[in-house]
Amino acid sequence: MILTDRDIRDALNGGALSIEPAPPADAYAPNGVDLTLDSRLTLYRDPEPGEDPVIDPAGPGYSFRDAIRAMAGDVEIGEEGFVLDPGRLVLGWTRERVDMKPTTRLAARVEGKSSLARIGLLVHLTAPTIHAGSTGRIQLEIINLGPRPIKLRTGMKVCQLILEQTLGVPEVAYRGQFAGQRAAE
Repeated sequence: MILTDRDIRDALNGGALSIEPAPPADAYAPNGVDLTLDSRLTLYRDPEPGEDPVIDPAGPGYSFRDAIRAMAGDVEIGEEGFVLDPGRLVLGWTRERVDMKPTTRLAARVEGKSSLARIGLLVHLTAPTIHAGSTGRIQLEIINLGPRPIKLRTGMKVCQLILEQTLGVPEVAYRGQFAGQRAAE
């Protein structure tokens, strides 16, 4: 069951859900709440001469964190914004921290905003699920599939959180590799 704007506010007021900073009144849609872009992006760089450009996610000892650290770095968006060229992938974060207690029977999905998708901006490639018991900022896989550069700005509405009630309480709260994720510091 997908929560309505009223259900989301009730979950926030009752402590089943926490979103900090709290969303303003205009962030709510009938079945979701908008989240905004943080000031930091992770940019991928081209391989250095002589560097093996191949990523082997099934290889022994592979760590996605190590792989990203080796090929990317963080930048601040700044006042002028960040221009995302067509075909470019960056990692971003929501400014908001979202906390869902596993006992509340809530899970969520992060979805792009249709107004951004229609100009080619996607905010998640394959990872929309926010598991019951998740806590922290939400990392976004942002790619420009459109024909023109798109300017990203700190605080822009970048995605929406769709909350769902689960049929039961999970035996174990989410504790996978992204548990408690937060923006790089």
